[in-house]
Amino acid sequence: MFRYIVRRLLQMVITFFGATFVVYALLFAYVDDPYQVLVGDRPISDIQRATLEARFHLGDGFFTQYWHYLKGLLTGDLGESMTGRPIGDMLAQAWPVTIKLALLSIVIAAVIAVGAGVLSGIRRGGAFDTVTLVLTLVVLALPIVVLAPMAQLVLGIQLGWFPVTSGRDAGLYELLLPALVLGSLVVATELRVTRSSVAENLRADYVRTARAKGLAPKRVIGVHVLRNSMIPVITLIGVDIGVLMSGAIVTEGVFNIPGVGFNLFRAIRSEDGPLVIGFVSVLVIVFLVINLIVDLLYAALDPRIRYE
Repeated sequence: MFRYIVRRLLQMVITFFGATFVVYALLFAYVDDPYQVLVGDRPISDIQRATLEARFHLGDGFFTQYWHYLKGLLTGDLGESMTGRPIGDMLAQAWPVTIKLALLSIVIAAVIAVGAGVLSGIRRGGAFDTVTLVLTLVVLALPIVVLAPMAQLVLGIQLGWFPVTSGRDAGLYELLLPALVLGSLVVATELRVTRSSVAENLRADYVRTARAKGLAPKRVIGVHVLRNSMIPVITLIGVDIGVLMSGAIVTEGVFNIPGVGFNLFRAIRSEDGPLVIGFVSVLVIVFLVINLIVDLLYAALDPRIRYE
């Protein structure tokens, strides 16, 4: 186990630098004139431009800029955004909001997906299973850029069931609609994986043996089937963290939630390269750590899995 963790940590370091290098290269190719974007139509003098270029090293080549970024990152300094605000402070303000929204989305998606998926797998081919499959198809067909404003219009403005927007200090109720929209990104896939896994395990030899021994159906489902069926679902939930982070860019923008996605979207639009790479760097670390935790959970769920 120790050797496995060390090997995974080394892989995470390589993956992190590879991902940030690619993102930095894409930003370097994309960013044209961020200072003009910041000031809009107002003119910017040559002295102001030269001062800002020297401050953010924009006059240097790609590898020199990337070296300045790495040097700051290794010393724990994420630098400043083009607006002059420390990126670390912006992250500290944005992360609590996004974490609250993401956790609520994961809980909602997991409860619906596991509950309905298990029931659908047990009653495979029945009315509930058919309705569930149709609904998941509809959810999968709706992109979040359509679903988020549609939910805001129908459930927030027309029916008035939920607040239309959420602020920085939003409570559980204010975040419920954005969390439902964000959770819809992953709930259909998780439900289908749960259903397939339960249906497959119900036909396994160990389930027939358990039934032949006279175990109660609830014990067979709850102890034997559910435990083995959760392994692929937990893997999927770990991968879905990245999906939720990308979906948060749209959801936080539509519902005016000042989280990581909202700031990242604004940084991309304003060509604020330091802010984009700072936020993406932290997102990559979060994604890698969550995937490591998910991999380590395998051994707890399935004793047959051993890490060497």
